[in-house]
Amino acid sequence: MIDLSGKCAIVTGASRGIGKSIALTLAAAGAEVCAIARSEDGLKDLAKASPEGRIFGLPADLSDPGAPEQVVKEVLGKWSRIDILVNNAGMTRDGLLLRMSADDWDSVFALNLKAAFLLTQKVSRGMLKARSGVVINVSSVVGHTGNAGQANYASAKAGLDAFTKSCAREFASRKIRVNAVAPGFIDTEMTQGLPDAAKEAMLRQVPLGRTGTPEEVAEVILFLVSDHAAYVTGQVWRVDGGMVM
Repeated sequence: MIDLSGKCAIVTGASRGIGKSIALTLAAAGAEVCAIARSEDGLKDLAKASPEGRIFGLPADLSDPGAPEQVVKEVLGKWSRIDILVNNAGMTRDGLLLRMSADDWDSVFALNLKAAFLLTQKVSRGMLKARSGVVINVSSVVGHTGNAGQANYASAKAGLDAFTKSCAREFASRKIRVNAVAPGFIDTEMTQGLPDAAKEAMLRQVPLGRTGTPEEVAEVILFLVSDHAAYVTGQVWRVDGGMVM
């Protein structure tokens, strides 16, 4: 059993899908969790779903460059420490490159990559002083493979992988670990909306022959933030049923 009692965590993009499962899983392991999302209603539902009462919802639009600093200030005001940061917030604005607008590119990078940079920068200051902490960035297998119609999203996720490795090298001397988790074809609201033909085509690329669940991604993250992974940093963990080998 992994025990995170006494730990304080921030999870972004936490109102649904993978982020929701991460927040619930960390809370079930004993951590106090600040769940960040744009949807205040979604955060209320998340707090109700946590029987432990350890989830504190904080609405914020992390694509706003000023939001990360305000989030960290509020969390430190409540708990005075942050031990775990999970940068999960993300968005897509898919389209073929020739039709993709500059706004489609910039908005995806603002949330998927720049927000992770800013939040990590603000949170790491306290971690560096404490000489302790864990950062997890939720990437995607398309950051490795690329994907037609997702030049913006795939590029941002590839950047997130490189950001993970750079931070891991910078922070290791202060005992702070930084890793990424790259999900594959996971059963979420976003993938449920795909046409059946697209789902079938994706499943043919998965050796295990099924979609993954948000809970399976969350369990990997639970391991990585725990002391069981004390010698793991700078890695990109794919949770994809063998989709990318």
